[in-house]
Amino acid sequence: MNIGLLPTRHAQYRPNHTALVFGDTRLTYREYNRRINRLANALIGLGVRKGDKVATVLSNCIEQLEVYWAVAKIGAVVVPLSPLLRANALSTLLNDSDTETLIVNSAAAPIVDEVRPSLPKLRPERFIITDSETMSGYRSYGALTAAASDAEPPYVDIQDSDPYNIIYSSGTTGLPKGIVHTHYVRAMYCQLFSAAYRIQPESVILHAGSIIFNGAFLTLMPAMFLGCTYVLMPSYDPVKFIETVEREQVTHVKMVPTQIVGMLHAPNFDPARLKSLQMVGSVGAPLHREHKEALIKALPGVFYELYGLTEGFVTILDKTDVPAKLDSVGCPTPFFEMRIMDEAGNVLPPGEVGEIVGRGPILMPGYYKRPDLTAQAIVDGWLHSGDLGYMDADGFLYLVDRKKDMIISGGVNIYPRDIEEVIVQHPAVLEAAVFGIPSEEWGESPMAAVRLRPGQSADPESLKAWINQRVAARFQQVKAVVIMDDFPRNVAGKTLKRVMRDQYWAEKGTKI
Repeated sequence: MNIGLLPTRHAQYRPNHTALVFGDTRLTYREYNRRINRLANALIGLGVRKGDKVATVLSNCIEQLEVYWAVAKIGAVVVPLSPLLRANALSTLLNDSDTETLIVNSAAAPIVDEVRPSLPKLRPERFIITDSETMSGYRSYGALTAAASDAEPPYVDIQDSDPYNIIYSSGTTGLPKGIVHTHYVRAMYCQLFSAAYRIQPESVILHAGSIIFNGAFLTLMPAMFLGCTYVLMPSYDPVKFIETVEREQVTHVKMVPTQIVGMLHAPNFDPARLKSLQMVGSVGAPLHREHKEALIKALPGVFYELYGLTEGFVTILDKTDVPAKLDSVGCPTPFFEMRIMDEAGNVLPPGEVGEIVGRGPILMPGYYKRPDLTAQAIVDGWLHSGDLGYMDADGFLYLVDRKKDMIISGGVNIYPRDIEEVIVQHPAVLEAAVFGIPSEEWGESPMAAVRLRPGQSADPESLKAWINQRVAARFQQVKAVVIMDDFPRNVAGKTLKRVMRDQYWAEKGTKI
């Protein structure tokens, strides 16, 4: 299953159908495929071969989409990285992924230049910039593709098991975890999510969040699979989002909860303007019940919710199950299996809380170069999520807690340990605990609790500033710091972050 064949297929059989809308640019499948081919041939001309890693540090743009499909055609591996990463984290991930080719925009170039000496695997001739013709040390994306042929690139034999992308679980200062997806896995995204979301060739799919995160692939893959029209916004703006849905007659959208809330409270929100929508899919964090109810009241019969791990397991709450199972996150889609297990590995009956364990056709082959972490996550073919939940008598899943105290802020996974490792480097800090607190804007934001060393002193605001200057990415910046004499702990001495979070909520009573 070579997903790189899809643009070629639609260019032949749906050449005049609108493939992509981005701002004022509208491309048919014939035009889109030619642009993809130019990039594919340009990369080949630079020496990129099957299995080579091509990383991007880009905001939403046509070039990012072209990279996804050009890399697929030539059998290379795309490594999309967040433009919010800071220098050290960016260097770590580029080196960990064995990247040799890097495509950036001018906003990311200064950070890349800062770490360029620490990137020995990157080829000097393969630093490419998308929005400058003359920046020193970079090849112009526009000039490269303009000089390349728009004919189909030379055929590359691609097998199901060949890697297509590496998605990093977070911008980490600790051990990076690069989640590998193969052509087969992404082909399964094409088929399974097309069916789950009732997407058809005539559908119009809108995406307003960042397309470098895995949640974007839930509709990006079906769109190309079926030859739909894909509308990409540069960034999310609720007023422009509603205008775009109405103008383009959008049928399907994937949104994180903060975007859904923003849409519902936009000054131009009017259900009549959104009547074309057939699916509003929530992903990335739990959507609070009050917001679910408001959405369902305004737009009945279109709400879906997905719980899943980038590593390869999902449940979906289908729109037809919403009335009866509103508080659940649905059930496994066809070809997926799910168990709830205790710490001893026993399968638990309905109603009992345990670890969510699953398997299915989108399961990753593993973490890149980390067989040790892979063996911890996948046991006997089953993915252990680390999340806690239970099934009801009908087999629907209800979440109780989340993976390793992970914070999900605006759809981005934030791992507290990454921030804690920074905090404990402060000379006055003895111990740190980071947890998520409710945020009106992001759903959750990280907060830090610290214990100071004996005889040391520090104030919360100065600690906050110190931490936020040093974390790897802006989305890891803490919103508040509290100094504690001691942390609440269980009998084994483990810090109880949930208790701290609940204490904050009880004391403050408001979202930040």
